[in-house]
Amino acid sequence: MGKREEVISKLRGTPEGLPSVEEVRAMVAADPKLKCVVSYARISFDGRVKDAHGIEDQHRDMTNAADTFGWLVVYRYTDNDKSASKESVVRDDFEQLLTDLTTGTTPEGYPIHGVMAINDDRLYRRPSDWERYLKAFTSHEGRVYHDSNGVQDLYAEGFEIKGLVGVAMSLSETRKKQRRSRNSHRSRAIRGQAVAAWRPFGWEDDKITLRPGEADAIRQAVKDVIAGASISEITRRWKKAEFITSRGNPFQYQTVKQILMNARLCGYREIKGELVRDGDDQPIVGEWESIITPKQWFAVTAKIRERGGGTGQPRGGLVHKYLLTGILRCGAVLEDGTTCNNKMIGIKANGWLKYKHAYFCKKTVDGGCNQTYKRGDKTDEYVEKLVIAKLEHDAASKAQEVPDWDKAEALEGAITSRNELERRWHDDEDTDIDDEAFFRNLPVFERRIKKLRADKAKHDALKAEAEEAQGDIPREWKGKTITQKRVAIKKVLSAVVALPGGKGNNDFDVTLLKPVPRTSGA
Repeated sequence: MGKREEVISKLRGTPEGLPSVEEVRAMVAADPKLKCVVSYARISFDGRVKDAHGIEDQHRDMTNAADTFGWLVVYRYTDNDKSASKESVVRDDFEQLLTDLTTGTTPEGYPIHGVMAINDDRLYRRPSDWERYLKAFTSHEGRVYHDSNGVQDLYAEGFEIKGLVGVAMSLSETRKKQRRSRNSHRSRAIRGQAVAAWRPFGWEDDKITLRPGEADAIRQAVKDVIAGASISEITRRWKKAEFITSRGNPFQYQTVKQILMNARLCGYREIKGELVRDGDDQPIVGEWESIITPKQWFAVTAKIRERGGGTGQPRGGLVHKYLLTGILRCGAVLEDGTTCNNKMIGIKANGWLKYKHAYFCKKTVDGGCNQTYKRGDKTDEYVEKLVIAKLEHDAASKAQEVPDWDKAEALEGAITSRNELERRWHDDEDTDIDDEAFFRNLPVFERRIKKLRADKAKHDALKAEAEEAQGDIPREWKGKTITQKRVAIKKVLSAVVALPGGKGNNDFDVTLLKPVPRTSGA
């Protein structure tokens, strides 16, 4: 149990040192003025330290207040790090409080004569919660309630309305704060200021200056994902390098995905998945140092969405130990004149051989013919040289095959038309654009702009991928993972047919390997 959980556990339930239920009931019988009260503490945000100090302070103050009245705190309810204004948030201890108020006793059987809270907004912020609380509280007569305003009579005539007014004011203030927060967030984004609550991975504590080691890891990860690496591989690599998140946690698949898809990497700002743009409809460039170029960001996000279908979830699949497992096909001719064509698998070679692994066609009981065997190193070398040559050939013309985007004028025209529509709508002297006409035509322009922007993003991704292909392919090939190499091989070759021969330490005969190109140009 962590330190925070330990603190919360001590602040929940029956306080330490409290007399037994029988002893407390005897005390109440001897002194009818004695009140057994329960205290409720809640905080929406436990702070960055996450040490539960907020609820600890609340319970301490309520215990001190109870002592001044001669009351006995018999139970403590605690909801830490939970909002009272969001319908989706379930406050377990608040629900337990309502149940216990209705039954009249705590789970251990102590009587409940009253409730204490630092402020009423700790208990409720929504009308429905106020009504439920008041109903549970007044289900028994003679209870006391204490908060920062002192002891209050919840049974008094008109108090229900007074409470609802208080809830409405509290809810209004909460929404104002949320609106101010959103407006402030967007204003800072438009100014290009860093708005992250935590230090983003890749940057220093000032959120502007790059942290070299992390930034280099991101650059390499982006480059590798564009070239075919999976996010799972990047996650394993970062874990092996002992990188941790800004919050001190080991990297998980989802965290790595979020980092690689964050527009911050190329200097852009986005809110809820949309790039923040200026008056000329250009992406806002932040004040922080960028790690990659916008083209690289468009390319890596396109790759991730393409593989995961937009879900971002790991797709699983087998990670092969040997390069050509399943790519090599057995070309042995069987007794009936047909070709085996079974997928060959990789195995560890016998220790007395010059090479470390080999490929073979499985035994007949496993669906193969057991006639074809190839030494692994020479087979891998031949196929890799073939694929590298094809990639170099493609790279020479690939960038020329991706022409400049030809819809820039269409996008500019759509934006201009939308802006003109808005100007005319705001212009009091322009009488031909009323509300109905404006809201009927605006979605048409918005859909057109969104479609053109998506098309541009796709084009930029293709352009970036083409530019990445202009590097030193043989050198970069050496740094690729098995998975990346297999992806590249499958793009060039449908299969490699291996004919029987060349087993053991015999000379390797390359003519017994027949590549099957995926296209006629391979």
